[in-house]
Amino acid sequence: MSDTIINAPANTPFIEVIRDFDATPEQLFRVSTDPDLIAQWLGPNGLEMEVVEYDARPGGRYRYIHREPSGAEYAFRGVFHAVEPGALVIQTFEYEGLPGEVSLEKATYTATDNGVRLRTWSVFGSVQARDTMVASGMESGLNDAMEKLTALVAKETGR
Repeated sequence: MSDTIINAPANTPFIEVIRDFDATPEQLFRVSTDPDLIAQWLGPNGLEMEVVEYDARPGGRYRYIHREPSGAEYAFRGVFHAVEPGALVIQTFEYEGLPGEVSLEKATYTATDNGVRLRTWSVFGSVQARDTMVASGMESGLNDAMEKLTALVAKETGR
């Protein structure tokens, strides 16, 4: 429905992501948080994803692993702090390859005239930590994930 907008202002610990979808907030929320669907869209193209746990409720935890064809693994985990179906998710995010570098993420699902806008904000512990994430190829992987999420939302909603 739209391109993904990624804002990562220089010299700040912030990243903002915006993407519009042809769905209701409730439909996008379900596809974004259902553990059976997460593995179909979250992450860069070319990597297999294993969802170890994904309990999207306040106090729930998640952990997933991305695997390259070579067998290299990248694991991520976090805790859900607030979950309001169709409206909001606040969670922590940690790449296990950089233990202790935990970011706080907020995602909102807002109805628009043509569907729903997903907006996420990530706050890192330092500008250096944010810059490391940006330099890791995050933008490419994020764009891949948003394209797969758009296709999955269309499939799941019939739109």
